[in-house]
Amino acid sequence: MIRVNGNYLKLAGNYLFSEVANRVAKYQEENPGARVIRLGIGDVTEPFGPVITGALRGAVDEMSRRGTFQGYRSDKGYEFLREKIAQHDFLSRGVAMDPEEIFISTGAKEDTANIQELFHRDTRIAVPDPVYPVYVDSNVMAGRTGGFSDGRYGGITYLDCTGENSFRPDLPDGEVDLIYLCFPNNPTGQVATKDDLKKWVDYAKTKGAVILYDAAYEAFIRDDALPHSIFEVPGAREVAIEFRSLSKTAGFTGTRLSYTIIPRELRIPGDDGGSHSLNQLWDRRQSTKFNGVAYIIQRGAEAVFTEEGRREIEATIGYYLENAAIIRRGLEKNGIEYTGGVHSPYIWLRAPGGLSSWEFFHRLLDQCQVVGTPGAGFGRCGEGFFRLTAFGSRENVIEAMERFSRLK
Repeated sequence: MIRVNGNYLKLAGNYLFSEVANRVAKYQEENPGARVIRLGIGDVTEPFGPVITGALRGAVDEMSRRGTFQGYRSDKGYEFLREKIAQHDFLSRGVAMDPEEIFISTGAKEDTANIQELFHRDTRIAVPDPVYPVYVDSNVMAGRTGGFSDGRYGGITYLDCTGENSFRPDLPDGEVDLIYLCFPNNPTGQVATKDDLKKWVDYAKTKGAVILYDAAYEAFIRDDALPHSIFEVPGAREVAIEFRSLSKTAGFTGTRLSYTIIPRELRIPGDDGGSHSLNQLWDRRQSTKFNGVAYIIQRGAEAVFTEEGRREIEATIGYYLENAAIIRRGLEKNGIEYTGGVHSPYIWLRAPGGLSSWEFFHRLLDQCQVVGTPGAGFGRCGEGFFRLTAFGSRENVIEAMERFSRLK
């Protein structure tokens, strides 16, 4: 008799952002005249500039001619894009990188969820708390956890991120095998120094662990002393996988393009007693389950790494960072404690008046018609906190912060 995968039954409620959308929809149904400003989901709002748009149009034209038409795509991505990524993101910063170590995909969300397939079911995982929900949920679905109780799943090592450790996780007390890190962090907006990352690389090398490093927001870093990649740390190529995305960097949330970097040096043991390349295993996984990103989208992405394209996206990132500064000033004016929003599009605030995360969500929606994301949805340590995003029009961000004065 066929049965449902019981691991899915362990999942706690709706996916966080689906739950937020459901509650906002209910509010709007009950208050049809309200103009709601959304600063919750991290979706970009600014359109492509002419360089990226021109590249996309040019690729469409190529698809209309027999001589330049493209069919099935390369599973790993076209060389023209992988070579530009290797040069711009890594070689230009003194980091060795071969294009064959770069895999083009449709999103960091997908890749951070799917990468766990490469690891044994008994793998011991560690995640920061608060954390991007996909890291946890994908391991729940894979059967790597126990049940959900008191805001946490059994079988996971949670790394508390609080004001006491500046929302940057400490090394685990016990041994773990697979470590999820994200900097600039979603949701807290914190950044990591090279020394911060070195301690994790050293730990992974000592313990035989692997680090899954989500660098989706690295383009928002404005301090040259801060690392943009974990591979800037010596030894990281032996213990780390890095995920990058053009969603927030260049506005590809709707067109979808990301890339995962798996160095050839990264090898782990198998039940057969051998040592196995994760680069080769991911290549095998992708060639079986994935047919690549559309040629048109990859040509648009290629334009991101041109001199003109970089100027366009730097201007857009600057726009969002100014939005973050407006949010920070608004919170300060209203006496609300926060962190983040400097090298990140996310601002992590403490719910005023001792409110819980969801209590503040509803108060902000009811009194100000502003939507954010309850911190409790990111983990137990997020309770009592709240995330705002700088992705929005300047007019909406300014008005949202003016509305904060209505809070009672």
